[in-house]
Amino acid sequence: MKKFLPIFIVGLIFAPATLWAAESQDDARPVATMGEVVVTATRTATNLDKVGGSAVTVITAEEIEKKQPVTVVEMLRTVPGLDVRSNGGRGTNTSIHLRGADNKNTLVLVDGIMYNDPSQANRGANIGSLTMDNVERIEIVRGPMSVLYGSNATAGVVNIITRKGEGKPTVSGGAEGGSYDTWKVFGASSGSAGKFDYSLSAAHAESGGFSIADDDNDRIPNAGNTSEDDGWENTTLSTRLGFAVTPDFKIDTVIRHLDSTVELDDYNGSYTGDRFASWSAPTPNAPEPDGLKERRTESEQLFARINFHNIFLDGRLSSDLALQSARQDRDSFDNDGLPSYDYTGENREATWQGSVRIIKSNLVTVGAGVIREEMNSNANSIINKTAETLSVWGQDQIMIGEALDIVAGLRYDDHDRFGGKATYRLAPAYYLDTTDTTFKAGYGTGFRAPSLFELFSFFGNETLGAEESEGWDLGIEQRLLAGRLSIGLTYFALNFDDRIDYDFALSQYAQQDGITRTRGVETAAKFAATDSLDLGLTYTYTDTEDPDGARLVRLPLNKASINATYYFGKKGSINCDLIWVDERDANPFAADGSGNPVDTLDSYALVNLAGRYHVAENLELYAKVDNLFDEYYEEAWSYATPGLSAYLGVRVKY
Repeated sequence: MKKFLPIFIVGLIFAPATLWAAESQDDARPVATMGEVVVTATRTATNLDKVGGSAVTVITAEEIEKKQPVTVVEMLRTVPGLDVRSNGGRGTNTSIHLRGADNKNTLVLVDGIMYNDPSQANRGANIGSLTMDNVERIEIVRGPMSVLYGSNATAGVVNIITRKGEGKPTVSGGAEGGSYDTWKVFGASSGSAGKFDYSLSAAHAESGGFSIADDDNDRIPNAGNTSEDDGWENTTLSTRLGFAVTPDFKIDTVIRHLDSTVELDDYNGSYTGDRFASWSAPTPNAPEPDGLKERRTESEQLFARINFHNIFLDGRLSSDLALQSARQDRDSFDNDGLPSYDYTGENREATWQGSVRIIKSNLVTVGAGVIREEMNSNANSIINKTAETLSVWGQDQIMIGEALDIVAGLRYDDHDRFGGKATYRLAPAYYLDTTDTTFKAGYGTGFRAPSLFELFSFFGNETLGAEESEGWDLGIEQRLLAGRLSIGLTYFALNFDDRIDYDFALSQYAQQDGITRTRGVETAAKFAATDSLDLGLTYTYTDTEDPDGARLVRLPLNKASINATYYFGKKGSINCDLIWVDERDANPFAADGSGNPVDTLDSYALVNLAGRYHVAENLELYAKVDNLFDEYYEEAWSYATPGLSAYLGVRVKY
């Protein structure tokens, strides 16, 4: 706790007198994204076309509205360079993979609060139960971002940003229901009054689900061992409050609480099923369909942040002091309904960031922070294991005329286990006005500290050091037809050295000899075909290679999506997504019921529809049809995925 004190004191000194991030200068470029402000790429409020060479995708409120998603997973599936993998339906373990990297290499934030769980095996982020309630936008930055966010951001950052209250107070609510005995009720209110703004939401969802063990996979034993439906329920409360103490001093608070339960199936090392015999049984791992099937995980997550935001000298100087915490509790129960294990992960973080704009075209940002991770688990006798990291960073955003933007940064982290690590990043962008073309480039280094589980569990190794990485990309963006058509093409490369993985020969985590590489191409195009029709296309090619030359598992070589949205004026819209995913290498331990190895997972194509219509000023109806053609597919061997499913909802707003 003593290490938090200097950061807190520095922030208090500057908080009443300084302010963070002056608004970026107005941009005269004739681009469709003009005026859209993002924060994740630079940790400052910056126009999207002024973030240098950063590869950024923004999922806007309009896109969220037209797709009517329940979970964050549903909104991420069409993002270029990003793969989402689930072990079943809603609520099951779901990981994010940016540019072919491991889940542990992507940092997931909720309003800047770290969502990655310190008690997960590799400090990854399981987003299976993360809902879209009160979410305003999602910002995805691809490429090494350790220079701004430290460990876990070696492949990029996903920042989920909740709605900020503004304008006249409004109240809304609604309900939806549909396939798999699914239903949801929700309510929200937001607005501002005088110095106070607020945004509140509450939602409860339940689903009877389907069998996680794939009942349609005839290569694994069915016969009663893939028949039990596995449900999910989730309650999410979200609050965002702001109070302007003075015109130059504001306090913002964010609180998000999630309470969820997901029913699960068993796994025998080769494939999944409702239940398998124990290791001590006469026939270990044999299907046992007549026993109880009460396996489940109950989770409670609490995220909180308070930020002291100050401005002075007409916004040329700035200060942000943020205190935040996250606690994630997981209790698991076996098939007999008995407690199996529990994990608790906590992180507490204090950061101070200040910015100065000496001249209009140059914004310098400096910051310092300390984060403390803690993990407890009865399953692995990990009691009060902690790690602390002290960090300092600096960044310069340079704008040279209307043509050249450069973002450069440097960071130093001091981890109490493996010592110090320096990272840096350079990301220039050049705009050619005569052809409306932007050339982008980026190079950065990263590191990932070993997780507490990798260090201290039964399988841990306290001699582990940090993973190191480097990455670069080259891109071009072209705008045509007065900005109605935009096309982007990016080549990327990532190298990971001293990558931490489980070594089965040593029966513990170890650092691999050699380099793990990913290479690929990301393409995205958007076309406003008419005033009523928008079209979109994404394509990603990702080639991966571990130190032995093998492809990384469950990652497609090719992935593409096509989107079309037709608008009925201001009354409503119809949205259609076509998603195609290439075949993937299966887990090396995957096998069928006869013990034959399973090498690949088949390619698949999904068509999802969503529509909404305002039948009255305050009344909206919406509907969704997922997997329109009932495509059969698996994202993980023997784990089921949703078939054709439909949902209908109603929303009122005053």
